[in-house]
Amino acid sequence: MSDQSCNYRGHFSWLMKSCFPNPNDKPLPDSHIPLHLHLHRQRHRQGLRLTSAASSDAATAGMDSLSDDLLLECLSRVPPPSLPSVSLVCRRWSHLVESSAFSGFRRLRGLLRPTVFALSSSADSSCLLAASLCFDSDPTAWRVSLFLASDAVSLANLYSLVSHSRLSAIGPRIYIIGRSSMVCYDTWTGTVTTRSPMASPRKKFASAACSGKIYVAGGGGCGGSSSVDEYDPRSDTWRVVSQAPRRRYGCVGAAVDGVFYVIGGLRIGSSVSDHKPPLSAVGVGAEAHVYASSMDLYDVEKRAWLRSRSLPGGGCVVAACAASVGHVYILASHAVELSFWRFDGRRKTAGFGEWERLKAPPLPAQVRLDSSVRFSCVGAAERVVLVQVAGCIDDLLRRSGRAERGLREGLVLVYDTAKGEWNRGADLPEVVRRAACVSVEC
Repeated sequence: MSDQSCNYRGHFSWLMKSCFPNPNDKPLPDSHIPLHLHLHRQRHRQGLRLTSAASSDAATAGMDSLSDDLLLECLSRVPPPSLPSVSLVCRRWSHLVESSAFSGFRRLRGLLRPTVFALSSSADSSCLLAASLCFDSDPTAWRVSLFLASDAVSLANLYSLVSHSRLSAIGPRIYIIGRSSMVCYDTWTGTVTTRSPMASPRKKFASAACSGKIYVAGGGGCGGSSSVDEYDPRSDTWRVVSQAPRRRYGCVGAAVDGVFYVIGGLRIGSSVSDHKPPLSAVGVGAEAHVYASSMDLYDVEKRAWLRSRSLPGGGCVVAACAASVGHVYILASHAVELSFWRFDGRRKTAGFGEWERLKAPPLPAQVRLDSSVRFSCVGAAERVVLVQVAGCIDDLLRRSGRAERGLREGLVLVYDTAKGEWNRGADLPEVVRRAACVSVEC
């Protein structure tokens, strides 16, 4: 039997057991049941055994003869708790479940739920903590799962991998991309497996999933910050696809409509297009400011860079994400205030490239986001989720002489893109600190 064939008799027994009784069950006859009735029951069980075997053979032949389209139609109706079992039936089924067509079928049926995941390590780096927040559940609350460190993620590098990583999700799988290592966390099965690390180690870089692949750019370390790397999860390989027009450090990434956005950050070294005399100290500062409030656009299909864009109001980008089908949302700091922007990334519409200033998140006035306070911005369908993953705003308020309380570490704010309103979400659990966040359809 080839690798693509399915061993339904062995792996698909959970379906048959739900339809037929177990023929191996042989309860003892009750003393008050006449012997002829007991013999009749034995004959009946033997008949059921033959019927079950014949039905299993028929199911095997029937399912194996289905085309991929029809099989996807059937598999897309499987309830979420059974999806891990489906992906283990055979290689063919596993490939179908991992395909974008499978996600498309489930999305049409309303079976995909956008879920925010916050990943961190425990204080002693002995385990991986995964907190998930699904807005379709009632009540809306974080659920925390714990996974012990294994050969895939050793105790020595678990903390550094998660706390200094970037997350990108493709289907139900979250790729935790560290400076010199990468692992994949499967939200269906809860397993963590190793993946090939980036060819050029870097930190504080931008990453995003686009068209079934992962793209990284920017960051610093080993001279690799000028390259744009592409990761193919099917072959588990990295390759360099372009050189960035500007070298950025501390940038963030997003992807919309086939375009990879490299947003914000600080200027490091020289740019690809730099052929000018060295800048003065004032010029370098101005150039760094331009980098912090701008973004570069890379067309992943044409392998070409589009015209760079800048925030109309300037400032320093502290968080960004893609949400609401075709838009990029950006949170910027202006020293004494925050601004929140929406960029239209729908390339086939007349509004492509337009900016709109939105209502800022309801944080206390005159709170300056320094290195001690860090936010993660995640797009979940029609919502933008702002998660405070480090620092404590209360400490900033006390240092400024104010006595306001109630905005501790782990604050979660949710922006409804349809209504244009901010709401307070469930706070991040106290055990999850310095987390990296991502949105997954699962």
